[in-house]
Amino acid sequence: MNQPWAFIATCDLVSHVRGRSAPYPKVLQSGAGVGWVPADLAMSAFGGIAENNAFGALGDLRLVPDASTEVSFPSVNSDLPPTRFFLANQRNIDGTPWRACPRTYIEEAIAKLEKDFNIQVMASFEHEFALRYSDGRTISGLPFGFDAYREVEEFGVALIAILTDHGFEPETFLPEYGSGQFEVTIAPALALVAADRAILLREIVRDTAKRFGLVASFAPLLAPDSVGNGVHVHLSLWRSGKSITYSAGRPGDLSIEAENAFAGILDHAQAIVALTAPSQISFLRLQPHRWSAGGICIAKQNREALLRICPQIKTAKQDLAKTFNIEYRAADATANPWIVLGTLINAMTDGLKRSLPIAHIIDEELESAVHVTAMPASLESALEYLAKDLVVQSWFNSEMLQTFIGIRANEAAEMNGLTPTERCARYVSVY
Repeated sequence: MNQPWAFIATCDLVSHVRGRSAPYPKVLQSGAGVGWVPADLAMSAFGGIAENNAFGALGDLRLVPDASTEVSFPSVNSDLPPTRFFLANQRNIDGTPWRACPRTYIEEAIAKLEKDFNIQVMASFEHEFALRYSDGRTISGLPFGFDAYREVEEFGVALIAILTDHGFEPETFLPEYGSGQFEVTIAPALALVAADRAILLREIVRDTAKRFGLVASFAPLLAPDSVGNGVHVHLSLWRSGKSITYSAGRPGDLSIEAENAFAGILDHAQAIVALTAPSQISFLRLQPHRWSAGGICIAKQNREALLRICPQIKTAKQDLAKTFNIEYRAADATANPWIVLGTLINAMTDGLKRSLPIAHIIDEELESAVHVTAMPASLESALEYLAKDLVVQSWFNSEMLQTFIGIRANEAAEMNGLTPTERCARYVSVY
């Protein structure tokens, strides 16, 4: 009889999932997890360890799995049991939290917001990805077309079944605007669960695609002029089980606390985007007229604003306060969901602490608006803003931040001399 094994994983600073396998259920029962190395955090998107990291060859860690994150992946061989998969926290060998662990980062951000303001964040990540056949053929069909949906229907049904079985509450699966592009959305959840699910969902999509002779890519762009794959993060604020985001009649229908919180994101946005869109091709997508994030502002139902006030469907059955949310649009799958959401929560905590107002809510096309700050033109520009924003820097463990910046320098060196088309192709190959 085959021994069941489990894969114990973390998501690193370039949003790759890495880990080790061990016998199940022993790996959960022991509480000690599996061995890990600090320098593993310094791996670039393309595999090498960035030289400018804080760890070198020193140190040992443990990957300690969280049983609540379990996902079961169907075996490719019917004689083998399913593969159990768990997300883990990186801990010191004495069991204490390792401060450079990305999952610990979001846990600390959640705890601070709760402690300071008794506020919880509900969130949901929308993922766009491109499918192609493993032999290189493209998916045909119209944008949003039924023919495109039918071409990959078996994959879609299997994907939704796995997500449903694991409690993700999938809401939609659809062909998107780009060639071979699809989107999957799931129900909102408390922040840590939402970020965990974002990581797990990508692995589920990739694994399910392989079982149907498909390859899935979450790269921000397949080519410089292609439709981009974004990760949109929907956010709402809650207290004691009730949403506190909505206040009818106020500007944008935002409550005072929601206004303060989202003003915090706007105030630090130029630095934050270095963390939420951190690849060498991310900023080819974050430009005007690309329906991504063409300017730093908050706007009503505008898909080029950094923050979009999502529309409310006013029916008798709709609870406006419960469903009201704001969408952050400048993230992609080269960013770690724990870091993306943890950083947005830290920015909201700062906005609440300073009672920041939102001066202008845009209600027009961005090119006609006067109160819009330009997005950084490149990752290098965003990293310069990060270097100047001491508040954002203070949210991070110094070793994590140093390593993050070192990785980005390493990737920039690897991309040096490549055309935008060649850069996109490199990222498509690993995302």
